[in-house]
Amino acid sequence: MIPTGGTAVTYPAGAIASRSTVVHVADAGDGRRAVVLDETAFHPVDTAWPDQPADRGTLSVDGADLTVIAAVVGALPVDASPADRLLLGAEVPVRTGTEGWTFVVAHVVDGEAPIAEGDAVEVTVDAAYRVALSAGHTACHLASLALDAALAGAWRKDAPADALGSPAFDALAIQESRIVADGSVDVYRIGKSLRRKGFDPEALADLDALAARVDAQLAQWLAAGGAVRIERDGDALADRRTWVCDLPGGAARIPCGGTHVASLEELSAATVSFAATTVEGGIELVMTTTATRAEAP
Repeated sequence: MIPTGGTAVTYPAGAIASRSTVVHVADAGDGRRAVVLDETAFHPVDTAWPDQPADRGTLSVDGADLTVIAAVVGALPVDASPADRLLLGAEVPVRTGTEGWTFVVAHVVDGEAPIAEGDAVEVTVDAAYRVALSAGHTACHLASLALDAALAGAWRKDAPADALGSPAFDALAIQESRIVADGSVDVYRIGKSLRRKGFDPEALADLDALAARVDAQLAQWLAAGGAVRIERDGDALADRRTWVCDLPGGAARIPCGGTHVASLEELSAATVSFAATTVEGGIELVMTTTATRAEAP
């Protein structure tokens, strides 16, 4: 039976393995089943903002390793009856953390996999893939802050501020963000709405110069080697989590449900490139961030 508090997650603290108990097994369609555990180190893809892909890895039951095909957020109303079906991924109609709902990590496995409610399970996450995504996600946050700083002079009106006090171009213009291994791809829309808020698109006339300013800021921050951590209100999947990074002049804090490196010392470099296209009503700007991990001592 799924506990009202949902799945406890250990990946925010960097865990790549956990021991758990199966609390629910549901039909996931296409000959697959969704396995819900009381606790997991597995990071699922979030439905509302699917920026970071799910972890890769296995569930081990009685010595048999079951490949996790996908990991998604599952949800049920807290007053659901035993007959109500667990909603999975895109079926979930509310954002993770919405009051009145229970949220779980659903590990999708083959429908013939030998696993049942009550089984003891060992969760093992692909460590190499996790660290590559974590490096990409940390670099993504840093790049967004550096972009905001580089475009600070492009605003004719006061705008909401980001975590470091610059006008929040990233938050106001972002359309899509995708974390990839050792990097990210962020898509921004500069249209009438952003111009009305005071942004001058002429600031994007020289994208090479913009990239150079962002890269210089990133190099300065990485050289400082600040600590990175995830602060959380609790251990449940639905509890609020915040990325905190110590930077020269103070800590940056951004709400985030993903995974990250533990220190900027783990990154030897981070760079960006830009591409812009004209679309109906404005400009689409794509920022590609590439992170280079430092070699282990």
